Amino acid sequence: MTKVLLVGIGRWGANHLRVLHSLPIELFVAELDGKRLESARALGIDEKHLSANYRDFSGQVDAAVVATPAQTHFELCHQLLKAGKDVFVEKPITLESKDAKALAELAEKQRRILQVGHIFRFDPASKWLREAIKQGKFGRLKILRGNFSGFKRPRNDSGVTFADAIHFVDLFNFILGKPPVRVTALLNDFMGRGMDDESFIAMDYEPNIWATVETGYHSPGKYRVVEVLGDQLSAVCDYNVAQYKVKTFANKHTVMGKDAKAEEGAAQQLEFPPEEPLLAELRAFLDSIQTRKAPLADGWAGYESVRVIEAALESAKARKTVTL
Repeated sequence: MTKVLLVGIGRWGANHLRVLHSLPIELFVAELDGKRLESARALGIDEKHLSANYRDFSGQVDAAVVATPAQTHFELCHQLLKAGKDVFVEKPITLESKDAKALAELAEKQRRILQVGHIFRFDPASKWLREAIKQGKFGRLKILRGNFSGFKRPRNDSGVTFADAIHFVDLFNFILGKPPVRVTALLNDFMGRGMDDESFIAMDYEPNIWATVETGYHSPGKYRVVEVLGDQLSAVCDYNVAQYKVKTFANKHTVMGKDAKAEEGAAQQLEFPPEEPLLAELRAFLDSIQTRKAPLADGWAGYESVRVIEAALESAKARKTVTL
């Protein structure tokens, strides 16, 4: 049985605890906050498998899941990889692309699995969008739009660009199979916390594909919506929906000189089997541990997404487009 150490059971780490406890593994948990460890005890995890110090278990486990604040990711992952452990780390892999690159290279050197928590890659709707684009169903792809916003408590370890925009940045890299070539961004710190709480990122992908990602903590409601717009087909994907996420529209523009005609085509609702993406990605991590196959979201995917976010921060600060 695979022995897995969960490091951190905070806001999102608590979900990792719930899901990992349901899987056929021997689970160890490390958490600095003693009060949080009570939730692990409540699940019936053996006291000998609980500690405030992850190093207590580093010699006993095969792999680790790192769900700690983003600032700690590099040091923790570096130590765990050097110790010969396979590692799953929540996104962002690191807060600097140079550190992300170093971890991806270290994982290769150590021949270890390094998976990053880019959870939207594991949604069946995302996989459908990727395959539909590959198969040319959308025709000439024009625009991707993502809205990942809603009224909620902001994270205190990073701004909304690193916390939320990175989700759809990575998703777009995934479904297009490549990173953008240019990035332009607007960021604002409306709350005055010293980190951005509203973000708008525009990206150029080759050949001539526009993509935008809007994130923020102020909009009433909860938006997790992606539009994929081509000249033969368009799709709207609502990740808030469990089963009927994607609706396609066979809409076309017919251009005649300076005139254009809008032709509305048939709409189709697509159904996907409901599955918790966190469960899917953790199962995939365990599968990679067993098969040694590269994860769907490996260290290099984590590096590319951080590189784009870094460029967005630079663009907003300098008020210019940044070329990657």
